[in-house]
Amino acid sequence: MTVFHCARCGTELTPDLRELPGVPDVSVHDKDRDRETGLAPSTVPRGGYAIDPEPWGAPFVAVPPGATHEPGGRALLMPPAMTGMVSAGPRNSVVVHPEDVPGLRLAHSSLGVHAGCCGPLGTGGRNMACVCGVLVGTLAADCMGPYELHLDPLRVHAHTPAGLGNFAVASRVAEDD
Repeated sequence: MTVFHCARCGTELTPDLRELPGVPDVSVHDKDRDRETGLAPSTVPRGGYAIDPEPWGAPFVAVPPGATHEPGGRALLMPPAMTGMVSAGPRNSVVVHPEDVPGLRLAHSSLGVHAGCCGPLGTGGRNMACVCGVLVGTLAADCMGPYELHLDPLRVHAHTPAGLGNFAVASRVAEDD
């Protein structure tokens, strides 16, 4: 089990979470959406986390000429000026269920064109703040994209119970950054 903390102030951000073997596939079926909010089901179930080895979130770059890009079910809805762009964001972000991090607050002032009709698109970079004010994660919660929270691997650290290797989890989270 692992608990994630703010790297700046040490605030505990999550309860004990268990690591999943990979980022689960996202349901793209309308029948799976929440009837009240229209949100897709969370990518990660409550009580779990996954390390996303792929680039995710801001910054974004144009798809290189000749390259094909199949966004899949976790593709973010892009603002019009960002159509045709792909993520060049951090690798190894920690994907958690948004409700497993109740102490974070959405930084509304950081959304701008990155706010969808139902919530943040997740395209504007970190938009979730710790109680100390540091932006530690990016919430994607618009009805047209995935419902997930990515904790920034440089702004959070992992803690596992004594004897299980805190350094191993923390270094894997920050790997390649």
